[in-house]
Amino acid sequence: MKGSRNQLRTEARRFGNVSLIALMLLSLCILSLIRARFTPYNNGKTEKAIEDDAEVKPNFKRLVVEEQPKETEPAEVEKEEEDIEEKSHTDSALASEVDLSKPTCFETSRRADMCEARGEVVVQGDAQKIFVRPMAQEWKIKPYCRKHDAFALSHVREWTLLPLDHVRPPPACTRNHSVPALLFSNGGFTGNLFHDYTDVLIPLFISSYKYHGEVQFLVSSLKSWWINKYILMFQQLSNYDIIDIDNEKDVHCFPQITAGLTFHKELGVDPSKTPGGYSIVDFKKMLRNSFGLERETAAPTGDQWDIRRKPRLLIISRKNSRAFLNERMMVDMAMSLGFDVRVGEPDINTDVAKFARLVNSADVMIGVHGAGLTNMVFLPAGAVLIQVVPFGGLEWLARGTFKEPSAEMQVHYLEYMIQLDETTLSEQYPKDHPVLKDPYSIHKQGWDALKTVYLDKQNVRPHLGRLKNTLLEALKLLPHGRSN
Repeated sequence: MKGSRNQLRTEARRFGNVSLIALMLLSLCILSLIRARFTPYNNGKTEKAIEDDAEVKPNFKRLVVEEQPKETEPAEVEKEEEDIEEKSHTDSALASEVDLSKPTCFETSRRADMCEARGEVVVQGDAQKIFVRPMAQEWKIKPYCRKHDAFALSHVREWTLLPLDHVRPPPACTRNHSVPALLFSNGGFTGNLFHDYTDVLIPLFISSYKYHGEVQFLVSSLKSWWINKYILMFQQLSNYDIIDIDNEKDVHCFPQITAGLTFHKELGVDPSKTPGGYSIVDFKKMLRNSFGLERETAAPTGDQWDIRRKPRLLIISRKNSRAFLNERMMVDMAMSLGFDVRVGEPDINTDVAKFARLVNSADVMIGVHGAGLTNMVFLPAGAVLIQVVPFGGLEWLARGTFKEPSAEMQVHYLEYMIQLDETTLSEQYPKDHPVLKDPYSIHKQGWDALKTVYLDKQNVRPHLGRLKNTLLEALKLLPHGRSN
């Protein structure tokens, strides 16, 4: 009995050990399955394959950078932010420099408008368009100093200023300039000497003299013969060749532009309205430099007490209207007074430099009211201008065109008024005709009627005795010390 019990205990112990071993083996199997399912290193790949993965990752990163550079390259992001910030600063600087509350175009006088713009200025000449950034609204201008004269402006092209931001795409610059541009028209009444100066040349001087040559002229409605006529003057005011802007295929870009010229008054400059206070005297100095004129003043060269030096009288002759019918006798009478007499008849084909030298040599210049008297701009200071005013109540016209400008040009002014018996109108009309009895009734009919009767159809024959007194008065005004 005792042996059977011991045998049973041994078998139970052996079964327990086997069960323990079986449990341990089962646990190892379960752990192996779990590891095969969830380990991060195996995943069906060898050690070599995992190493290869480590080498590919940098390349993968480079691909991402190429596709999305802004997200993966901080340096490029910073550069782009700097560019955006710089453009923002530039726009802010332009906005602060340009007061957009002020109009781009404005009236400089009753005769002229002007537009001023700075920043980005793009000029498309063949389309007569100027694109500007910054600018708030569209503007239009005809750049000629006679804005209320419909006939004159019918020969002037209109230009449009447009905000550059409103154009998509904006015109691309093909020629860049570092100096300001000044746009004006060669149309209107240019070709008439008076209008050449009062409408264009003097306003051009007012508008450009402050640049000391560092300005680019853009000429619209350009007449090449007219530009060549005054080219020596243009070369004094600008260091750059004139651009015939209407026919330009290039797109020109500037830092700033002025469209239209500043007008002050007929044949005059208002020093109070110019930078530095330059005046018509400075304009005359510019003319002397342009044409090589020797005489700044009417004082004789050398010994001013030399009695052999005769004062020179220049008679401005006319042929078609307002002509002196007794011109030869006028010459003889003036010579008897001691004048060295010259006669000049300027016209549209006259060489400006040559005639300017003739005028500059004169001490006294006389002529009937008309464009030829504009040559007074070449007279030396202290010279005398005698305007012969035609019959017909034209004192107001004589005053505004030549009398008032003469004082600022430092030229003495005298008038000779044509009387009824000195005009050919007395031969054309009955004595009681309104043309002779009531000139102001003709004035009331308008400029065309006035011009036709009193300017186009009238010639004159001054009384030599009266004219002699006027010439003697002129002699007294000269710095020659002659009173007799």
